[in-house]
Amino acid sequence: MKILDKIVRDKKLEVDKLSSNSSIKELESTSLFSRQCISLKDSILNSSGGIICEFKRRSPSNNNINYKSNISEVVKGYQKAGAAGLSILTNKQYFDGDIQDILEIRDITSIPILRKEFIISEYQIIEAKSIGSDAILLIASILSKEEIKNYSSLAKNIGLEVLFEIHDAEELEKISGENIDIIGVNNRNLDTLEIDLQNSVDLYNKIPNSFVKISESGISEVESILKLREVGYQGFLIGENFMRTDDPFVSAYNFIKEVENEI
Repeated sequence: MKILDKIVRDKKLEVDKLSSNSSIKELESTSLFSRQCISLKDSILNSSGGIICEFKRRSPSNNNINYKSNISEVVKGYQKAGAAGLSILTNKQYFDGDIQDILEIRDITSIPILRKEFIISEYQIIEAKSIGSDAILLIASILSKEEIKNYSSLAKNIGLEVLFEIHDAEELEKISGENIDIIGVNNRNLDTLEIDLQNSVDLYNKIPNSFVKISESGISEVESILKLREVGYQGFLIGENFMRTDDPFVSAYNFIKEVENEI
């Protein structure tokens, strides 16, 4: 079984368990559910570098990215560095993330928070709003066109923005409705886990210009950002590059400032 299939299978079991413990009504009654979200789309467009910084402890391809850094300190540092957004993994089984990570940092940052999760149910979208997220990720390869339409509509109705992630041109055909804000091209092949930035270059002109376009995964060099900006990309999600270092804040700060000085 492919790793993505395993993640989705286990996520469905997890969501079934969670929804039996806490109802949607309970999630909707939390104080954070009524808070006004910060626009990730606007933050990217108004940012010099357009860089979304990620907090990640591990991944299926790397079991120990960073277990030393404290999320609150890293997030404060990312904000000082000039990050346009924060990507926070909440998948426990495969990434050692947790919804508590977002709850811990919500009050200490004014940067929009993307809940990075494998969303396969409406419950997770309601949950995302209830913990203080500003945007959610919908992955084209694990959802049907109808699910994408319904999930993006629900997200927008409760104030969340939607980042729609694709891996190839065919997945663009799953776009339905006007509730998607950002389209992200993932440069990682989810079957082989190999990285190829050319994927973003090849897909750029196939994405309608009505969407904010970002490139995701495998971006570790300032030169890559500059190349992708020339293509037309407005934002960049950087995950492991900063987290692999002893001080993610310092590496993010130096990287973002170098990007800003080059553009």
